[in-house]
Amino acid sequence: MSDRPRSYLVLASQRSGSTLLVESLRATGIAGEPHEFFQYLPETSLAPQPRQWFAGVEDESVLELLAPLRAGEPSTETAEQWRDRIRREGRSSNGIWGGKLMWNQTPLLLDRAAGLPERSGTGLRAAIVDVLGEEPLFVHVHRPDKVHQAVSFWRAVQTRVWRAPAARGSGDTARYHVLGIAHLLRILKEQDARWREWFAAESITPLEVNYRDLAADSTAAVGKVLLELGLDPSVAPAPVLERQADVRSNTWVERFLIDAAEQGIPL
Repeated sequence: MSDRPRSYLVLASQRSGSTLLVESLRATGIAGEPHEFFQYLPETSLAPQPRQWFAGVEDESVLELLAPLRAGEPSTETAEQWRDRIRREGRSSNGIWGGKLMWNQTPLLLDRAAGLPERSGTGLRAAIVDVLGEEPLFVHVHRPDKVHQAVSFWRAVQTRVWRAPAARGSGDTARYHVLGIAHLLRILKEQDARWREWFAAESITPLEVNYRDLAADSTAAVGKVLLELGLDPSVAPAPVLERQADVRSNTWVERFLIDAAEQGIPL
C-alpha cells in the first residue's frame, strides 16, 4: 500500500495564486475537487463580504467603494453533516481529496470542528485531521510581492470578481485608494506571518509554491503537487486561468509606493 497522502490542503492568503493552483489541479480529473470549503460564515452561509474585510474601518471614502452587506441565510448543518459534505465534495473518483484554507478562515474551521465527536485534539492541526480523517499534504502558496497582492485584493473586493477572464472590463469600475490598499496589505502580511509561525510550532515542512514560479509555469507547479501525491505529473494541464494583473494594477502599485512613502505607511 502506498504511503503517499490521499489528500492535500492548499494553505494561502487571498490573491496569492492559490486559485490558479487549485483550478489546475481540479482540471487533471485525478486530484480531488479542491474548493475553498472553510470560507462560509455559519450565520450567513456566505463567504466574507467586502465590508467585512474592513471591520473597524470608519473612513467613509473607503467604505463607499464597497458593496453593502447581504443578509444571507444561517447554516442548518450539524458539525457532522458539515464534515461529511466536505469529505464527499472534495474527493475525485480515485479517492484523492483536495481543498483550500486561508488563515482568516482558521477560526471558522476550529469553531465548526469543535462540535465533532471523538476529537483528537483542540488545535488547528487536530481540527484539520478530524475533518478530513487523515493528515493531508500541506501545500503553501505564497506571494512575495505583497504590494501587488494587496492591489489585486483591493480591486477584487470592489468588483467582487475574483478570477479572469470574467474580470476583464469589470476591474475598470474599481477606484484607487491608498488606505484601502494599506488596510489589506496589513491583513495579507499578518496572514503569511501566522502561517509561518504555525508551520514552525507544528514542525511542518509544507510543499512550497511561490507565486512567481506558479505564474511563470503553472504546469510545472501542478506537477510538483501531483508527484507528492503519487500521481502522474504528465497530466498537469496548460494554464487554466489568465493572469488578472494588467497595466492598471502596475500603475496602482507604483502610485501606492509613492503614497506610502509620503504617508509613512509600512510596506
